[in-house]
Amino acid sequence: MTVVAEIAIRFRDHDAFGHVNNAVYATYCEQARVEYFERVLDVPVSELDIVVAHLELDYRAPIEGVGTVEIEIEAGEPGGKSFPLFYELSYEGEVVATGKTIQVAMDESGTPTRVPDSWREAIANQS
Repeated sequence: MTVVAEIAIRFRDHDAFGHVNNAVYATYCEQARVEYFERVLDVPVSELDIVVAHLELDYRAPIEGVGTVEIEIEAGEPGGKSFPLFYELSYEGEVVATGKTIQVAMDESGTPTRVPDSWREAIANQS
């Protein structure tokens, strides 16, 4: 199952060239990631002990307007302490970027720890 998040594009997201600034795409992915965690893991993001250890984005086309960006997000197979999330960002029906983040589960002291079994089950059930 792919989670789809719709994120409003704000006027302030645009740069001097009139298109959404490249750094804002990472913020759109962050917002989609929060929706993913709350829908799939069924845990408020404020209760998750998790960090993003890696982020990559590939830009395909600029977003030159306001409206909504649609982000499809799904998880890959969890490893020991981490798991990937994959993103596809679309604007007006066109894929404008793809991305990937690696999330690392943390314990209460801030040390990487095994991805909880409940998360593993939720991720497996979303497929």
